[in-house]
Amino acid sequence: MQIEVKRLAFGLGAQVTGFDPATQLTTQQVRRIREAWLEHLVLVFPRMEMNVAAHIAFSRQFGELELHPIPAARHPDYPEVMVVTNQPRADGTPSTTAETGRQWHSDGAFTLRPPTGSLLHCRAIPDVGGDTWFTNMYMAYDSLSPVMKELIAPLKVVNSLAKQNRTVDPKQNVRLEVPAVVQPLVRVHPETQGKALYLNETVTTHIEGMTTEESGSLLRFLFQHSVKPEFTFRHHWRPFDLIMWDNRCTMHLAPKDYASGEIRHMCRTTLVGEASGSLFTGD
Repeated sequence: MQIEVKRLAFGLGAQVTGFDPATQLTTQQVRRIREAWLEHLVLVFPRMEMNVAAHIAFSRQFGELELHPIPAARHPDYPEVMVVTNQPRADGTPSTTAETGRQWHSDGAFTLRPPTGSLLHCRAIPDVGGDTWFTNMYMAYDSLSPVMKELIAPLKVVNSLAKQNRTVDPKQNVRLEVPAVVQPLVRVHPETQGKALYLNETVTTHIEGMTTEESGSLLRFLFQHSVKPEFTFRHHWRPFDLIMWDNRCTMHLAPKDYASGEIRHMCRTTLVGEASGSLFTGD
């Protein structure tokens, strides 16, 4: 079988077929998929019928897997897997990840080693809705004016998980214990050397050295600019679809576009990323 790559949208995204998901990929297949990943940023593997263990094994072919920094979000039997679901827990308590992804974000931007990529596997999806949107942050940067590029080149943003202000653990707000970090507003991709906007509607609080009021207008403009329709791709999930995206040059969003009470259940593995940024020491 030969790997086939089909482009899905103008901004980003491609479908990958032509291999048996039940078998180990060859070195050549891994290389071809990685090339497609760097080119299209988001890859859709349709109908990948696999259990959680197979999902982990497939993901490991593309890099080391991290454990999610919030233990309450981890799969009870597989700590490498984050469970994104609105299903109640086994003990009947509400899911801690039911509202995950409601704003544009890239995974792990609040850490000093933001993930290289994520692989999300669909286990259950509503009859209508439950989509995920992606946007191309290379395009967002490239389409800025030369003056704006010069203005933002030296700037850094402060990312704090506490911005979400949600209690993840019933006994304590774990998010408040994760220290804020500083990341470049314009990030150079370590493999392609392309420049991409790197900010995060979910956790970016302000620009380092500015007050929230001073940096608010610029950040709002960049957030809105980054998600212009021509930069985006919207995936309509089917059961067992797997999507792999590059966190270094994309953002994504999971809107609540489905009926209350319908189940949306996903499992996510995350590839350990390169060191980036520093701890925030300001006020």
